[in-house]
Amino acid sequence: MVSDTSRYARSIEQLVRAEKTIPLGAQTYSKSRGTFPPGIAPIYGDRAEGCRIWDVDGHEYVDLVNALASVTLGYGDPEITAAVIEQLSRGVTISLTHPIEAVVAEKLVDMVPSAEMVRFGKNGSDATSAAVRVARGFTGRDHVITCGYHGWHDWTIASMDSRNLGVPGAVKELVHAVPFNDLDAVEQVLRATPTAAIVLEPMNVVFPKPGYLEGLRALADRYGAILVFDEMITGFRFAKGGAQEYFGVTPDLSTFGKGLANGYPVSAVAGRRDLMMLLERVFFSGTFSGELLSLTAANVVLDRIANTDAIETLYRNGETVRDRAQAAIDALEMNDVVSLSGHPTWTFLVWNPELGEQLDLLKVLFMQEMSRSGVLMIATHNVSAAHDDAAFDTIGAAYSHALGVVKLAIESGDPHGFLDAEVTTLAKSVR
Repeated sequence: MVSDTSRYARSIEQLVRAEKTIPLGAQTYSKSRGTFPPGIAPIYGDRAEGCRIWDVDGHEYVDLVNALASVTLGYGDPEITAAVIEQLSRGVTISLTHPIEAVVAEKLVDMVPSAEMVRFGKNGSDATSAAVRVARGFTGRDHVITCGYHGWHDWTIASMDSRNLGVPGAVKELVHAVPFNDLDAVEQVLRATPTAAIVLEPMNVVFPKPGYLEGLRALADRYGAILVFDEMITGFRFAKGGAQEYFGVTPDLSTFGKGLANGYPVSAVAGRRDLMMLLERVFFSGTFSGELLSLTAANVVLDRIANTDAIETLYRNGETVRDRAQAAIDALEMNDVVSLSGHPTWTFLVWNPELGEQLDLLKVLFMQEMSRSGVLMIATHNVSAAHDDAAFDTIGAAYSHALGVVKLAIESGDPHGFLDAEVTTLAKSVR
């Protein structure tokens, strides 16, 4: 294949400029060249509307990243925009607490099974860190069990060897990572170590096994640990009350973000009143935690989630995208190469690990060809309520083309020859 990095010339120019003053040239790792290799996929965006995004080179894409799953209703939603504009003239961050804090908190309490009280932050790491600090304050214990990714703060990233540079060794000793769907691994830690909290996403790539979440609830009660559900993505996506409503298991504390405000920066920790009241003594405070534009957006989003078919639309759209992708996989007879997993509103493209050394290159090649076909995608289908029939057609055609190229690359034995640019840092995304 002929190399053609000129497709992303402006993205590459912007990267060169930005890296002079910004490490990686981006504020978010999952939006950086560590995820989108230069010359392979776009790096810098210009604008977004509905379910589409345009890069700085002028190319249009159907967006299956959706701001790392934070946009659930669609970019530039008119109702949200109008409410935010109205609030803008009245203040963004002011010197006193604003009544909207209680308004949004009350809506969360009404919708989320575990929520009796609520505090707001600005991102997921804020909320999960606050939950862990509350759990430690309540139990008087230091150790934490984690399952998966829960933000960039020391208490959780300590368990990820590839990300924990700069985290003190003493902190690493307090964090115990366990596999999903493995109750025995959790109980082994609980027996050996006084544990403050069990923190996990109630679902990620695969569904919880029957009895798994219920088993965690029982183990937390038996050993006196606090059960924390990280619902950054599952919240207001799986059901109106999140995955805890969907699966019927109520944690002690829950954390939310991303889809809470359709892309505006706000997060929340919510839970039992006796635990949450500790936040009068456990310190969790930020200048912008009560920022009014994001809470205004959240107020509109929660109304839409509660009173319209937004969740049902997400589900239908997710099923449609999954079906279009599966049809392409079946038609190309590539079920031994890739498969689909996850909940319809958040499905994953799972690659066969037996592809070995060429696997990472094939993933990058897939991203390259999806981008060329007008679909922005990392490894998941982060659908929004704004995806439409034209978008579904684009996604289906892109899957057929991209997987067709991947199949040719596998048959050739030389995926490098199909890449438009040399790849030095392969895409490895954290949200």
